[in-house]
Amino acid sequence: MRRLKTVLSVSAGMAALVTAGPVMAQTGGDQTAEDADDSNVIIVTARRQDELLAEVPASVTVFTAETLDRTGIQQADEFVQLTAGVTIVTGTAEAGDTQINIRGINGARDAESSVALVVDGILKTNTAQLNQDQGTLRQIEILKGPQGALYGRNAAAGAIVIQTLKPGDFLEGGVKASAAEDNTYRASGYISTPIGDNAGIVLSGSYSTSDGFYRNSFLGNRKVVDDQEIWSIDGRFVAELGDSTEVDVKARYADLSGASINFNAAFHLPNFAANNPAFFEDVNDHPFNYYSNIRPTNEQQTFEASAKITHEMDFATLTAWALYSDVDQALTADGTSADFARFTFPGATPASVAASNSCFGTTAALTGFPVNQPGFVGTLPIPFIFDPINGSTFGPYSPTTCDGTQFQIREQTDISAEIRLASNGDGPLAWQVGAYFLNIDRDVGVSIGADLGQGITRQLFNDANSSNPTSQLFFDNFNTNVYAAFGSLDYEVTDRLDIGVALRYDIEDREVSNQVPLVTDPITGAPINPGQAFGAIADQNETFKQLQPKLSLRYGLTDDVNFYANWGIGFKSGGFNNQGSAAIVDQNFNQFIGTNVLINDIFRKEKSSAFEAGFKGSIADGRVTFDLAGYYTEVDDMQFFEFFVGAFGLLRVVSNIDEVELYGVEFNANAEIIEGWNVFGSVNWTESEIKANNSRPNTVGNKSPYTADYTINLGTQVVAPIADSFDLVMRADYRITGPTWFHSVQNNTSPTLFSGLLPLPADANSPNKLVLPGFVGDADYSITQREAFGVMDLRFGIEGENWNVTAFADNLFNRRYLNEVIPAIEFGGSFISPGGLRRFGVEVGYTF
Repeated sequence: MRRLKTVLSVSAGMAALVTAGPVMAQTGGDQTAEDADDSNVIIVTARRQDELLAEVPASVTVFTAETLDRTGIQQADEFVQLTAGVTIVTGTAEAGDTQINIRGINGARDAESSVALVVDGILKTNTAQLNQDQGTLRQIEILKGPQGALYGRNAAAGAIVIQTLKPGDFLEGGVKASAAEDNTYRASGYISTPIGDNAGIVLSGSYSTSDGFYRNSFLGNRKVVDDQEIWSIDGRFVAELGDSTEVDVKARYADLSGASINFNAAFHLPNFAANNPAFFEDVNDHPFNYYSNIRPTNEQQTFEASAKITHEMDFATLTAWALYSDVDQALTADGTSADFARFTFPGATPASVAASNSCFGTTAALTGFPVNQPGFVGTLPIPFIFDPINGSTFGPYSPTTCDGTQFQIREQTDISAEIRLASNGDGPLAWQVGAYFLNIDRDVGVSIGADLGQGITRQLFNDANSSNPTSQLFFDNFNTNVYAAFGSLDYEVTDRLDIGVALRYDIEDREVSNQVPLVTDPITGAPINPGQAFGAIADQNETFKQLQPKLSLRYGLTDDVNFYANWGIGFKSGGFNNQGSAAIVDQNFNQFIGTNVLINDIFRKEKSSAFEAGFKGSIADGRVTFDLAGYYTEVDDMQFFEFFVGAFGLLRVVSNIDEVELYGVEFNANAEIIEGWNVFGSVNWTESEIKANNSRPNTVGNKSPYTADYTINLGTQVVAPIADSFDLVMRADYRITGPTWFHSVQNNTSPTLFSGLLPLPADANSPNKLVLPGFVGDADYSITQREAFGVMDLRFGIEGENWNVTAFADNLFNRRYLNEVIPAIEFGGSFISPGGLRRFGVEVGYTF
């Protein structure tokens, strides 16, 4: 391996780069650091030290500054779509709800991420930060496979390494603005300036707003379904303290407001389809309409501050950093449990009577109001199976008050620090050692309330006499301390052969404390949290430990082609569900309808063993670059998100799939056809199988949830001079995402709560009355797989030396597709969220 001199900056490599698309391979051979100024060399930090992309023994996708500008990329959901074998779900429930899947390993909602996010050398640990603006982007590297030994916590599936603009010794700046349909506007700007001889500062900011694609029919076609407004400001100060020491201080603040819970429901009850075919609906055929009487809201505030110091010595470089992060999120929305009569029957308390009267009143007033099929609003607010003539089928998020309300919070503060010593010089041996600490203080609350027609009170607990009395509450404080030590050795055996070994040991001490008051549900009279049936819920603690080794090898077959292989262990800590979750599942499903779903208040750690081997290099004098890789991964106790809905309200939990097998192949290529015209493409195929699953034994043999069978990326870019001072630039990117299951239950049937409400008792006075057996309420989930879809993005404009005017079309052919499908197995249906529609716009930019 050619070691790069420490004085080589990453920006120097990018300045020399001329490329069209994401870069998967790069000419390596005998090139060295000295060649970076006059050749097509890409410098990356894939092993936390600067090195040539071609010599990294792993799959790495790189987005350079030029690619970022010409694609308009700013956030994770945009660059993920250009990366083979990587998919993303974000913003369906709330803005901070982001799950990235790399080669079959997914980040489960409400658990830790499976992908490490490293920005300017600092690890960020809140999943809400994955899809935020990170400042003025200059390079993005996506590493696939377990990276915990090098990048630490939450790198079980890979790592996203981002570099932003660092102040230099001259003044520069830029602005960019765009306008598109649906009142969609985006603007960003930055300025970088030196301060004296040895310091500089970068200030940047961004703003975006959109009315969204969908409207709420019940609320007068208001733009409250997927609207959003975001602004952020970033600052970075870098100073040299003498010849050997550098201080890098950063701070950012971001504010988001908009909508939440962008879902419709689809039912999968085949035995009810004779009455209405919509009871057995393929998720891909669902027409999206929104009728909620509650305006869903989402607020998110983020503040971060970090400081990093780098000190170069003769033999090594010492790097130390500390990060403070605070992200507060809250959402309000309609409830989900109307069809199970939670808010429809009068009770002994004023709150239950008020809830029932409110529900009856709105139902009578809305009789015949058109809602999504198979829903209908009859004269009585009761589920259809009790009275199919006068009753109602609401589904979730109805225009009535019968489904109640929900208020959720997630407030997290992180304090982390790392110290690392890494070798200097161009010798054959490179090494590093270090230690890491993290404290997470997280509050998570989910409150279900009765809708009395007076809106939502933004408190987790409201008493029985309030305008929005709480009927179910989860509220826990989670505290985590993480300790880790790590090190690595990389040795250049010969000019062509490199070997490397890295090791990391993590200890996560976790505690949970239940914050729910000891009060009863005003609707049912039961404890407000089912876990309190026998009194207060005791505090719990658990420690999760894991050793994470990683081995790597590179062998130069020729000057232009490298063979590489690597193996590593991935790790995600276990943790706690909201306390009381196990009791709810057991009482409402196992005991009531005879299921055997295993949910624990403590979910287990996830561990994976991953092997990868491949070739990367170039042919045709460097005009064609390529990367071919095969991989095999075994995952033990894969963490998986489950959603339960019933008369109790709603429940979000993390369960474990005991064993999952993943394997596949991936190919990427870039080609320069003629000067100024490039074509690029990639394909990933992933095969997966659940080998063991005690949580749901009947799912053995099914595929890994959230894993696309394949992804295909095809693109081209043309840069053609049409005048001395400007070029014509055209770029097209087409992404095909293969069929995807979102749950471990796939081609399976399951009893539901409707099954438990059957059979109807025989009526001696009505001998001809139809008696429905219990199996009539069973669900068939074979129609919950998202079908393959392709999305074309097009950009076309003119570009001068320091300006551009670009027209763009997102989803040019207006392909309708699903962003996410969340089957709620015992509910008998799925919660589904749509993807983005076509949007035309124009962008202008100027730099100086």
